[in-house]
Amino acid sequence: MEVLARNGQRIEERAGRSIELVGIADLDQDKASLLAQGRCPVFADAKEMLLQTRPDVLVELIGGCTYARSLVIAAIEAGVHVVTANKALLAVHGNEIFPAAESKGVQVGFEAAVAGGIPIIKALREGLAANEIESVAGIINGTTNFILSEMRDKGLGFAEVLAQAQQLGYAEADPTFDVEGVDAAHKITLLAAIAFGMPPAFEMAHIEGISQLQAQDIGHAEQLGYRIKLLGIARRRPEGIELRVHPTLVPAKRLIANVEGAMNAVLVKGDAVGHTLYYGKGAGSQPTASAVIADLIDLARQLDAPVGARVPHLGVHPKSRRSLPVLPVSEAVSGYYLRLRVADQPGVLADVTRVLASEGISIDAFIQREPGDASGQTDVMLITHTCREASVLKALDQLRALPTVLAQPVWLRVESFA
Repeated sequence: MEVLARNGQRIEERAGRSIELVGIADLDQDKASLLAQGRCPVFADAKEMLLQTRPDVLVELIGGCTYARSLVIAAIEAGVHVVTANKALLAVHGNEIFPAAESKGVQVGFEAAVAGGIPIIKALREGLAANEIESVAGIINGTTNFILSEMRDKGLGFAEVLAQAQQLGYAEADPTFDVEGVDAAHKITLLAAIAFGMPPAFEMAHIEGISQLQAQDIGHAEQLGYRIKLLGIARRRPEGIELRVHPTLVPAKRLIANVEGAMNAVLVKGDAVGHTLYYGKGAGSQPTASAVIADLIDLARQLDAPVGARVPHLGVHPKSRRSLPVLPVSEAVSGYYLRLRVADQPGVLADVTRVLASEGISIDAFIQREPGDASGQTDVMLITHTCREASVLKALDQLRALPTVLAQPVWLRVESFA
């Protein structure tokens, strides 16, 4: 509302027609009335608003997958275009919603669903349309990036920083979707669908969060020249698509490794353009409004265009969309960080090296922490060269069996983005 009011003339100039609010629906009637300021009717039920106002476009900012799904389907069935910021809805139910919209000749705009005000959907669908997209990787959850930045800067544990994030309003009272990687998985699912011209495959994504991440590993990563970020990664391989979310070590010299606080960034690699980076605010009322209104402007420009002349929802026309196999995470290829608690005695490193070599894994770098007491134990941290995850898992089983390895190994994935 605020952006529409503030920039109304400029928006009309860009859209070629005015954008008028014809109704607001909110369970909080006082809040809705305050937003409307008498300019349009207020409803307690969005479906009733849809019936009575018969808009050209429905903007859905409810969230969730229950009522929002039935509302969006009702709008599509009524021939109403939809603009939504609901990444969970499209990641989980996109294979129902997009075909329904295509059959009715209506558009579903969802720029605000991924990375807030960063126009990454438009970049993938239009700006990079000439490219074969090889990979997309993103810091696409501001809550977790804020937590990881604070853990690194202040050396604090996860629980302490999470409490701080909740006090500051960066984290929800129930932060599970954010800190366990589900929110990022919704978003990378949509980016992968556009990048590779495939249906959304959220159920196939591998998802890990940051709740088990320890401050000491963030510190060790820094010593090795890396920073840990929660990344959503989608990569094309000859065998299929990697689709995964997890904490990842990234070389500190990479731009994406230096994205701090609640900011977002998405790194896209195309065969013609190489790497391109998109950076900005991933959440907040104003960035979200920027993305929502950008979709409204696009819809206003295309209202009179033939259906076949419109930009396809997922970047390719429906007849060209194809299912691609999503690889199990055991087939992922990356580098790996290992932290081993070992007996401080001769031959231990030789044993570790021999185990890794037996699975075809070579070491890129390692550090050993000096024992702090007379316990006769120490930590060894190492980075491997690129290898298959299945090989690492086999090596970890062998390392656990060594009498000189005294605790469960800690391991994280490494992406160089070279």
